[in-house]
Parts: sequence; C-alpha cells; structure tokens
Amino acid sequence: MTLGPADRGFVDEVRRESGQDPSNCYQCGTCTAGCVYTPFFDYPVNQIMRLLQLGQKDCILASRAIWICATCEACTARCPCEIDVARIMDVLRIMARKEGLVSEKEVRLFHDTFLKSLRRHGRVYEPGILFGFNLRSGHLLRAADLGPTVLRKGKIPLLPKGIRGKTSIERIFRAYEDRIG
Repeated sequence: MTLGPADRGFVDEVRRESGQDPSNCYQCGTCTAGCVYTPFFDYPVNQIMRLLQLGQKDCILASRAIWICATCEACTARCPCEIDVARIMDVLRIMARKEGLVSEKEVRLFHDTFLKSLRRHGRVYEPGILFGFNLRSGHLLRAADLGPTVLRKGKIPLLPKGIRGKTSIERIFRAYEDRIG
C-alpha cells in the first residue's frame, strides 16, 4: 500500500462528526482481535484507525472494511481508550456515500433496501427487505428455500405491522437527508 498525502481536514471532520478523537488510539489491536469480520476486511479495524490518524482519506473511503463492518460494537466495548470505533466507522460510511465511494455494491444495496423498509413501515419488515434486495441484486431466488420454513414457524410476519410515531421516523430521515445534501 502506498500512502498519499495526509489530509488533516479529513481527520478533523471525522473527529467533529463522530465526537471521537482517533489520535487516542495507540494501536493495541484489541478492536481487530475482537472483530469476527477481520478475515474479510481489506484493512483490519486497527489499520483503519491508523490510516485515519495518518489522514489517508482516499484509502479509507475506498476500503471494503467500512462497508463490511456490522457495527456490532465489539470494538467499541473492548477499546481500552474508550474510543467509539463503531461510531467512527458509521461516520466513514456516511462520508464515503457522500463522495460516491461505495466499494461493496451489495452491502450498499442491502443498506439502502433496509432503510427504505424502515422508512416505509417505521420498522424492519424482513420479507420486504429480502424480496427487495434479491430483486435488485439479481439473485431473485437466493434463500427462497428458507421462506416456507420461517413462515410456517411464525418467525417472520407475512404482512408488515404498523407502528405509532411513523411521522417521527420520517422527520429523522428528512433531517439526515438535509444534513448529507
């Protein structure tokens, strides 16, 4: 990996948006050791943090790691410096989307489908997410064999359930869209 010039403005923006100070990370590796997705990352979590300290905006925003991260917060819970690493990863994903740098297309597609379902129903409607994702990804019958079993066992609802306060959720989405432009 060849490093580009340091982008101090990027580091400051991540610090401001996340409320976390990446310079507090001393590279102990606990975040990486506790992450079950480490084998699938192009850069383990501690390397993302180091690249962030070095202001390597292009490298980070183009990485697979920020999209594969499940935001399970194991890294955050285990960080001896009490850095909310998962929050930093969220901010990095938002920044990458703003700049059109989404390296994992199916992860982005699933993310978009999930949020569309949440916005439409006020909660997650799993059958709608699965159908929408499979349709848009071109894998229409992916995991179709599981459908009858989970429906028969009552594990997922056939129809979405409504919720109170859906207008509040819509306000959250609009505020987010206004923020990212």
